[in-house]
Amino acid sequence: MRAMQAPTATALLPVRERLRAWALSSLAYAPDSAIASNLRRGKSPWTDGVHLLWSVWIFITPLFGGGHYSLRWVALTLASYPLFLALYAKTLLAPRRSAWIYPLAMVALCLGLLPWYPSGLSYFVFGCVMLHTGRRSSLPRYLLHVLTLNGLLAVAATWAGYPWQALVWMLPMTMVIGVIVNVESAAGEKDLALQLSHDEVRRLAATAERERIGRDLHDLLGHTLSLITLKLELSRKLVDRDPAAARAELAEAERVARHALAEVRSAVTGFRAADLAAELASARLLLESSAVTLSYDAPPALSPDIERPLALVLREAATNIARHARASRAEIRFAREGGQLRMRIADDGRGSAGVEGNGLAGMRARVRELGGSLAFASARGGTTVEVVLPLPAASLLAAAAAEPAQAAESGA
Repeated sequence: MRAMQAPTATALLPVRERLRAWALSSLAYAPDSAIASNLRRGKSPWTDGVHLLWSVWIFITPLFGGGHYSLRWVALTLASYPLFLALYAKTLLAPRRSAWIYPLAMVALCLGLLPWYPSGLSYFVFGCVMLHTGRRSSLPRYLLHVLTLNGLLAVAATWAGYPWQALVWMLPMTMVIGVIVNVESAAGEKDLALQLSHDEVRRLAATAERERIGRDLHDLLGHTLSLITLKLELSRKLVDRDPAAARAELAEAERVARHALAEVRSAVTGFRAADLAAELASARLLLESSAVTLSYDAPPALSPDIERPLALVLREAATNIARHARASRAEIRFAREGGQLRMRIADDGRGSAGVEGNGLAGMRARVRELGGSLAFASARGGTTVEVVLPLPAASLLAAAAAEPAQAAESGA
């Protein structure tokens, strides 16, 4: 017996592997399928599965019109509902060019069962609504398709003996639900295209910035390193014949290297520098993506030594609003009062529990290094951060020189 059972078990292995491979291939989605589109938008692949809740009408249709559950209804449900689920899944997994076949198969399933199975009308509704899944057709064209399918249903239902009252609701329902789903799908595709364009712009901007940094470093270090190399080669040749001249060349190479190091540090500081105008634009994008409306003043002209730390304080405050405030509005105001600059950041969020975190501590430290002060107030009606900085004479002169130019630009 064991000798007979062993080949049988071994023979089952290829069958299981084939079934497993078939199941995996059946659940694989095409790159241009509806599932792939959801994944690109950051949605769960099961997002469209929630629409299957509407299939509950298949199971409650016998309760209407004095009907009842019969053995025929049970048999047809057991035979047709799994097929419907398979068609629904294939509609979402299939490529766009062929996905429309499966909604039409749902319609055919309804028409084929119509004489014996009124619950199959739900298959018809799903088929009409899901025609949008595989096509990028215009709305009038889609409505023409739905109208044609409703005409076929009316003919088949009349031939099967359905009363017209049972069908009068099918056309408006399929039209309304189909239009809603089509409009949402078109809006989702536009949002996806906009997101892809934004990602491409950011990628191109990052590439351009890397290329700029590469060019700057090449221009900055290329000549300097070549000069250092020549000085070192010359000192190596002179070390035996003229030690004094060799030491002079080494000293000159050291001076050039120190100068190059200072230039590199200055360049890196410039690369890392953040200005208020850029931070305000970034804060607006960050907060609007969190459904927070931001209003702000134009930033004043400041020296880089003040503008960079102030921009970092602004960045931290905007990040805190986006993450924790649950606000709907925020504002950023600047005011110059005598020899001081006042920056006020406020929101209408839920406030905080009064415990200051690391972010606020870092903001205080930056402001304190500039000789200023930071006031923090938070309550149920919102949070306010106010920074007061003393402006050195150089910054005041720069601001006074910048104001006429800004006024001329406003007038123009």
